[in-house]
Amino acid sequence: MFIQTSLKTMPYTLHQAVHHTLTIKKSQFIACVEPMADRQQAQQRVQQLWAEHPQAAHICWALLAGGQSAAVDDGEPSGTAGRPMLDVLRHQQLDGVLATVVRYFGGVKLGAGGLVRAYTDSVAQALLQAEKIPIFTLSRLQCTVPYALEGVVRRVIAQRQLSLEQVNHGQQVELVFSLKSEQQDSIQQLLNELCHGQILWQD
Repeated sequence: MFIQTSLKTMPYTLHQAVHHTLTIKKSQFIACVEPMADRQQAQQRVQQLWAEHPQAAHICWALLAGGQSAAVDDGEPSGTAGRPMLDVLRHQQLDGVLATVVRYFGGVKLGAGGLVRAYTDSVAQALLQAEKIPIFTLSRLQCTVPYALEGVVRRVIAQRQLSLEQVNHGQQVELVFSLKSEQQDSIQQLLNELCHGQILWQD
């Protein structure tokens, strides 16, 4: 999965939605962590959960998605639900992920500290079961080579499973391909050697 990102550490997203239910003093906390593209989709998902759980006391949620973040307490005391859930996502270096917790009140108040632990543990337990997928930064390279070297470049692109996006045939052959950013230096060095300095890189 290739997604542009400016995060310095390698972030992760999730392969699919995972659920976990926690019961504390008769209150039920139904957590879900799932891939999510943006805030609009997250809000639609929360509306869907309200349709599925019309008797719930609260549906709290937290989102990290491409620089968009949200922490919603939904009527719980300020800072006891959304923010702790968001902290769990950040601690696990996640991006493009929505965490929701549907709470059915069991009649016993948990206090601020108890609520923070409940919402934190609900999300953390769900994430223990989730499959993380690394999100790679994508780079695009453009080069020009003589016709005799087109096959050399194409072979490297195929062998390294890079993505060939465009080929133009003029006086020389121009190729545009994409790859993981961490591969860029080694691929350019390899092609420079194989083409004996006859490859021209475009800015």
